[in-house]
Amino acid sequence: MSPFMIKALQLLLSLSLLIVLHEGGHFAAAKLFHTKVEKFFLFFDVKFALFKKKIGDTVYGIGWLPLGGYVKISGMIDESMDKEQMKKSPEPWEFRSKPAWQRLIIMLGGVTVNLIVGFLIFMMILYVWGKDYIPAEGMPDGFAVSQTMKDLGFKDGDIITDINGKPLDNMLDASRFMMVRDVHNITTRHQDGQVETIAIPEDIGKTLFKAGELQSFVPMGTSVLDSVIPGSPADKAGLAKGDEIVSVNGKPIQSFADLDRIKKEHPNEQFQVGYLSGGQRKDVAITPDADNHFGVFAKANIAPEHRNYDIGASIASGFGFTYWTLHDYVAQFKYVFTKKGASQLGGFGAIGSLFQPTWDWKGFWNTTAFISIILAFMNILPIPALDGGHVMFLLYEMITGRKPNEKFLEFAQMIGIIILLALVLYANGNDIYRYFFTK
Repeated sequence: MSPFMIKALQLLLSLSLLIVLHEGGHFAAAKLFHTKVEKFFLFFDVKFALFKKKIGDTVYGIGWLPLGGYVKISGMIDESMDKEQMKKSPEPWEFRSKPAWQRLIIMLGGVTVNLIVGFLIFMMILYVWGKDYIPAEGMPDGFAVSQTMKDLGFKDGDIITDINGKPLDNMLDASRFMMVRDVHNITTRHQDGQVETIAIPEDIGKTLFKAGELQSFVPMGTSVLDSVIPGSPADKAGLAKGDEIVSVNGKPIQSFADLDRIKKEHPNEQFQVGYLSGGQRKDVAITPDADNHFGVFAKANIAPEHRNYDIGASIASGFGFTYWTLHDYVAQFKYVFTKKGASQLGGFGAIGSLFQPTWDWKGFWNTTAFISIILAFMNILPIPALDGGHVMFLLYEMITGRKPNEKFLEFAQMIGIIILLALVLYANGNDIYRYFFTK
């Protein structure tokens, strides 16, 4: 089976599971307060359904349009836009007849389940598989440092020991912390043994993002290739895993830091690359892609360590993983509101790329937990047609004691649906553009 199909199947299974659980959260909360649920669908059944069966008061089914799912709760203004029902007198089993606090719990049911699912999966991963990490002593060659960080005083070969006065548990977290955490200072050990604490500007994340330096600290790589991305410029030029780059434009290369430096000095130019393959010297011309990348990853002198967790430790760390995953995702959301960030929005293609090209259950569950946290955050945004939009109007009602006019709610719902459709088209359009025009 092709890597594309494996990723597609993982995406379908993951989203199906999370959609059913999310809608199940609304369903369970509605049933708790004796509210009638007319439909429970995985995917949307526009005009027709692939499968449906009525059990009790509820029709359960699978639609043909895989853009989400829904539960149709009686007496609620939702994506079904059932105006005829809303013209009738309220019944005691309808959503609109319930107290505001009960309606609020019903609307928060899906998001709550997404957060719980994310926590349970992270906890399970830690308990079953444990965690790999790279301590400072496991990376003796240190980091290759981006230019922005060099301007602050960091040097290639640095080893980070503390961030904000706290030891860095996993060296691979350094770049992510710079983008989404509130970093004030970093203590680093240079290759000459000197230890220095460097102050970090408050807007460092935005500076790195604008410079395209999302990976500001990368393990110092050798010039030996660990992998080559299929279809990349290096792959098309004939380079393969195990090859060793020895020169670029006649200049000797000893590490990937040398390669990156030369590429940044001559962005998007064609390079004459000398490399060793099977003991033979070869030379080839390579033109980087639109992001100035060859599409190769280097071997690094790193020694990962493994940590196992008992049930108590996995529960505690599972909460931590859930909190920081949500925190970091919300923190990076600020980059979306920039021209560059908007252009990097992705749809199903971007989500599918999170999965591994070979089936690996640990990787599958880890990505599923991450997507579950994303769905929780995205659904709680105060946009009409999303759970967050309903929550916003319910909170208004609870604070003011006045229920919004139903005509207004219907109009807001339509506007929300238009906004969501536009976002879906834009995000998936970005995927299509990147696939065809940025290779």
